[in-house]
Amino acid sequence: MAVKHLAIIMDGNGRWAKARGLPRVAGHKQGAETFREIAYHCRDAGLEYLTVYAFSTENWKRGEFEVGAILRLLEDYLEEAIEKMVREGIRLKVIGDLAPLSERAKALIAKTEELSSKLSGFQVNLCVNYGGRNEIIRAARLSAESGKAFEDCLDTAGIPDPDLLIRPGGEKRLSNFLLWQCAYTELSFTDKFWPDITGADIDAAIKEFCCRSRRFGGI
Repeated sequence: MAVKHLAIIMDGNGRWAKARGLPRVAGHKQGAETFREIAYHCRDAGLEYLTVYAFSTENWKRGEFEVGAILRLLEDYLEEAIEKMVREGIRLKVIGDLAPLSERAKALIAKTEELSSKLSGFQVNLCVNYGGRNEIIRAARLSAESGKAFEDCLDTAGIPDPDLLIRPGGEKRLSNFLLWQCAYTELSFTDKFWPDITGADIDAAIKEFCCRSRRFGGI
C-alpha cells in the first residue's frame, strides 16, 4: 500500500521561533525553507501529490505584521516557483478563496497555473486562505448554480483524496483542513514543530502508514 497523495498541516512555526527567543516571523521563514526541502523530498520519493496548509481562513485573526509577512513569503515562493517549475518538473496549484489576495499574488498564481497546464508529474497543492467549511459552502453554491457534480466544484476537483495526513506541532486535530477529502485519510501526528521536520520524518510516517489496514468501512 503506497502513499500517492500526502497532506501536511505545517504547524508550529511560531512556537519553534518562541522556543529560540526569535520573532514569530523567523519561524515562518524557516518553515518556508522546510516546505521547499520536503516538497523536493516527496517528489524524489515518487509521490504524485503533496498538499500543504499554508494559510487558513482563520489566520487573518493574527496580527497584521505576521499576516503580512506570511503573505509576502507566499509571493516570494510563487516567484521562485515560476523560475523553477519547468526545470524541476513540479506542477503547482493554489487552492482556496483567492479573492482577498493581492493583485501581485493573483498574477503570480495565474502564471503558475499556466505553466502547470504544460507539465505532467508531481504536483504541489498550496492551500492559501483555505478552510474546509468555506470550500464546501463555495462548492455547494457552484454545484447548485451550474448543475455540476459537487465534487467537481471543490477546489481539489480532479485530485485524489489524500492517503495520509501528517500534522507536526503536537496538536491532534484537522483544524478545518480538507474536511471533505479526509473522510478516510490516515492521520499521523508528531510533537516536532514543522521547521524541524525532515525527509526522514516523512519517510517514517509513510513506512508506518504502509503497516496499516485501510478498510474504508468494509471488513
